[in-house]
Amino acid sequence: MKSFKTINQKEKAAVEFDIVGIGNAIVDILAQVDCDFIKSQNMALGTMTLIDSNRAQELERLITPEKEMSGGSVANSCFVAASMGLKTAYLGKVANDSLGKHFAEDIRQGGVYFPSKSLKVERYPDLYTARSIIFVTPDGQRTMNTYLGACTQFKPEDVAENENIISAAKITLLEGYLFDGDLAREAFYQAANIVHKAKKMVAFSLSDPLCVKRHLEHFKAFVSTHVDMVFANEVEICALYETENLEEALRQASQEVSVVVVTCGNRGSIIISASERIEVDCIPTVVIDTTGAGDAYVAGFLSGWATNQTFAECGRLGSIVASEVISHFGARPLSELKAVMNF
Repeated sequence: MKSFKTINQKEKAAVEFDIVGIGNAIVDILAQVDCDFIKSQNMALGTMTLIDSNRAQELERLITPEKEMSGGSVANSCFVAASMGLKTAYLGKVANDSLGKHFAEDIRQGGVYFPSKSLKVERYPDLYTARSIIFVTPDGQRTMNTYLGACTQFKPEDVAENENIISAAKITLLEGYLFDGDLAREAFYQAANIVHKAKKMVAFSLSDPLCVKRHLEHFKAFVSTHVDMVFANEVEICALYETENLEEALRQASQEVSVVVVTCGNRGSIIISASERIEVDCIPTVVIDTTGAGDAYVAGFLSGWATNQTFAECGRLGSIVASEVISHFGARPLSELKAVMNF
């Protein structure tokens, strides 16, 4: 199989991808801190906060980064799925600055096809490649401060330019964080319409409880009309349906979406489809860093789904991959994960 790093524009129309992801193209900057640091900076432990470029520069001056890598929720999922042997593509906007070039090179080296055009800083001098400054505390929790920058310029045209990729994919995975940009929100609907016209499936990750609350009505409308498979943790799904009762949230979600997948931390995950409800155990491990745990679970689950496995097997794969990712620092697996596919 030809590497997606070398595939050209003419050839891409002939490739059927297993997963196409659309999301915020972000460079993750990870640093270890203690809980006192989180409190001193008035951050909410374990959440994501949007910041401007000045705050990003201020926080970067306070830390010594442990790692820098291409990131963003769905970008992580595509990267992990590629390490499991799947054909993946990713659409997202970076600037043509040093971090943008680093993002593109890193994700392509991981086997993910990344055709998106870069934003020219000459035209948008105040918009840099997005970065998420991730503070990891000793309990493994990650607290993210995200500057969106160039991500806000992901537009419907970026979807239209890659319509043939989206149409050919088995499933298109969309990221809730992208709703923070008005233009990107329009692109979401456009992508979903392309997917359904091609009679394929739309998967949607709720991303973060604060993101759900920021865009509650938009999320509700999108999920109820354009989503076939939803991914969330228990806090996110409860936020979407404005309830503290997980079972009630699951009941409402299953009435709107064909497949509902909810992770519940060390209690495992719940998968609900029209014909069954499955509860999957987590894989015990020593938690070092929870960054990317949900993204890894999504990658494992969709890797199983794209290869026609049962939902129980999809959940098992999700749990295995999430367990591997949280056992070390950073949101990426330390090695290829093809062996866990086991078929």
